[in-house]
Order: sequence, then C-alpha cells, then structure tokens
Amino acid sequence: MGRVLVACEFSGTVREAFLQRGHDAWSCDLLPSPTPTNRHIVGDARDLLDQDWDLLIVAHPPCTRLCNSGVRWLSHPPEGRTVEEMWDELEAGAALFSDFWNAPIPRRCIENPVMHKHAKARIRNYRPPAQTVQPWQFGHGECKRTCFWLDGLEPLTPTQIVEGREQRVFRASPGPNRWAERSKFFTGIADAMADQWGSLLPIRQEAA
Repeated sequence: MGRVLVACEFSGTVREAFLQRGHDAWSCDLLPSPTPTNRHIVGDARDLLDQDWDLLIVAHPPCTRLCNSGVRWLSHPPEGRTVEEMWDELEAGAALFSDFWNAPIPRRCIENPVMHKHAKARIRNYRPPAQTVQPWQFGHGECKRTCFWLDGLEPLTPTQIVEGREQRVFRASPGPNRWAERSKFFTGIADAMADQWGSLLPIRQEAA
C-alpha cells in the first residue's frame, strides 16, 4: 500500500485511519504523541517532504493568522501584542502553508479555515480550496466548516449525513486545553480520507 505523511497532527487520528487499512502511514508534529507509538515523528514536517511519499495530508496547520475570522488582529492586535508581531506570524503561517502546498508529493490535502486576502497573496501558486466539508456529512452531529486545498485528489464524498448542527468546538469554554479541542480531527472524515484517497495510492512492497 501507499506511503502517507500526516503533517501537523499529534493525535494520530488520520494516521491511524490509514494504518488500519494497511498503508505505511506516519504523523509528524512539533508536539509528541499523547499515546505510545513508533509511527509519530516529533519535529518540523517540512524536513520530511522529500522522502518519497505518495500522499501528504496536513491535518491542522497553525492557521490563527491566516483565517478570515482573525484578520482584525492584523490592525488591532490583542492586548500585549504588537501589529508587527501579528504580521510576522502571518508571514510565517503563509510560508508554512506554501511549503506544504508546493511539496514534491503527487497527492496533497491541506486543511485550513477560510483565508483572508492577505494570506492568499502570500502563498506561492495559490489556488482556491477544492471543497468545504462539515462533520455532520461524516457521522458527527456538529458544525465546523473546514476547507480542503487539494492537488492530485478528488473532493471527498460524504459518507453519513446525520442530524445535529451543534457548534461544540466554537462554544468550547476558554482554558489551557481549548486549543487542543479545537484542533481535534473528526474520525469520520479521517475514515473517508483513508477509504477514498487510500484507494488511489500505489502498492509498495515495503509498506506496513
């Protein structure tokens, strides 16, 4: 089966979906895995992009400065921060997205919220997202609009449309772990990726 790199994911949700279907899947993040595994690499995923992958999925890249909902901070930064810091973080976020979007990997998916115009202008070879998905299309009764930038892949087909439009993540109480809850990937979407995109990958003798 194929070689899959899941970047910006420490939870292992997407990695495990592909592993369960026999793919040689690895996750990489600056944070360690919360559970024991030999399939997670701690570090900058950009250092791994030239290692002959068949599929790159960027599950939850840092997007605070890229997303449209936070564009106001570029002119009116939060207390204790400066406008210069906000723009520096925007440049860093756009550079990260650009490196993934232009990676030498034949099939790529990058997850991100809707972007503002300043972010789009800074991304190399920018194209609009190929699709927008919601958790309730894949078995989760929640709302969390997510855009997928795709190259070499077809948009996902919904697998299980369910009732319920709860905005659980958006309404999560403030606290030290809120960021982790907001970045959690939905298992139904991960399973759809593994089933639909995994079937496109070449068979490799060395795969797990």
